[in-house]
Amino acid sequence: MFLSFFGATKIVTGSNYLLEGEKRKILIDCGLFQGEKELEKKNLEAFPYNPREIDAVILTHAHLDHVGRLPKLVKDGFNGPIFATPATIDLSKLTLEDELSLQPQESDLPKGEKPLFSKDDLEKTFTLFKPIEYHQKIDIFPGISFKLLDAGHILGSAIIEIFAEGKKIVFSGDLGNSPTPLLRATEFPSSGDYILIESTYGDKTHPDLLKRKDLLEDTIEEVVGRKGVLMIPAFAIERTQELLYELNELVENHRIPETLIFVDSPLAIRSIDVYKKYERYYNKEASYLLRSGDKIFNFPRLVFTESVQQSKRINNTPPPKVIIAGSGMSTGGRILYHEQRYLPDPQNCLLLICYQVEGTRGRQIQEGAKEIEIFGEMIPVRAEIKSIQGYSAHADKEGLFRWLYHIKSSAFLEGEHMVKKVFVVHGEEKPAEAISQLIKDQLGIEARIPKYGERIKL
Repeated sequence: MFLSFFGATKIVTGSNYLLEGEKRKILIDCGLFQGEKELEKKNLEAFPYNPREIDAVILTHAHLDHVGRLPKLVKDGFNGPIFATPATIDLSKLTLEDELSLQPQESDLPKGEKPLFSKDDLEKTFTLFKPIEYHQKIDIFPGISFKLLDAGHILGSAIIEIFAEGKKIVFSGDLGNSPTPLLRATEFPSSGDYILIESTYGDKTHPDLLKRKDLLEDTIEEVVGRKGVLMIPAFAIERTQELLYELNELVENHRIPETLIFVDSPLAIRSIDVYKKYERYYNKEASYLLRSGDKIFNFPRLVFTESVQQSKRINNTPPPKVIIAGSGMSTGGRILYHEQRYLPDPQNCLLLICYQVEGTRGRQIQEGAKEIEIFGEMIPVRAEIKSIQGYSAHADKEGLFRWLYHIKSSAFLEGEHMVKKVFVVHGEEKPAEAISQLIKDQLGIEARIPKYGERIKL
């Protein structure tokens, strides 16, 4: 059995792993490369394997860096099942439709260059989705089965356990930053011969986890108090919904001053309907609030601006105001229009609550850029820049270590599928090296950071 790494190697995007057995080839995730332009060019390249030879795809969750190239895979010949939780399927449909709407049309591309995928490719992809609930052990091929556990990262996110040829391979996907406002805690696999673990925050501790709501409250009070505009670039899936959950409590308990809160993200607004559909995935606290009749995504002075015209009318609303908009890394979306308008004013504030990939506009701002380019214009950054790390949907160094320690301990007690090797993926070099060294030193397990294209015999 062989495992190949075709994405999220020493970077946090483009997750794509190929597991080859004697007769079958299974793909884990097929994500989009994001960030620097050179990296994004890889999206248009031919896959480093024949898509027609892939027998099945299993998805960890619906973020674009894990599902964004699925329609291209189908376009290039893949025609097998795509397994995922029902929530991941519904959210993937929204994110992929949004991706299609944002990509350049063929007429706008350089001569001879084609778009990543078409509407037909997208519709065919949707017909291949196969919903699988957590904890169901599914026999997909003779001698090959898998099971999904709750990763606690976003709605429907999963850890994948694959059982094949007497081995158990665990793919962490993106592990959640428990406890979160909405979702259940990340689950722990009981064992595993080979583990792939993400390392987004492998060198950091989230200091704001338990006080993030208080920090959000303080920031809103400060910006509203000086009659400024608070901009929050947020991922449309999970981050926006978590924010609304906590804002709901702050508003209902009169902990923040009365001000309009705009959600200016069509994808985030449409995703809320999916969140309402899958309340069975919520934690006990969120479930209790819903049963008590609290509409956690609907509170006074909350305004959804789905259409372009509604979005433009935000400009006519005088400060103070709060604007939550995508994209979370300021690489596109409506947040750019607000940053263009409001970043030059020191009365305003940009609050960063998402991971900022290297090479993105958000990363430049986070690292102290005095001006950034938006729509071909250099915009001075005079607004206050703040960060709250506790809103990350990724486990930090301690969370990653605890997850792996639990697997090793459980495997020892069970006496089977003892951890032989850990592959550290989905992290830039520094955090990947930090958690890798911690695994070696504290757990005594061989840990390695694979290179792009590396093929390893299990």
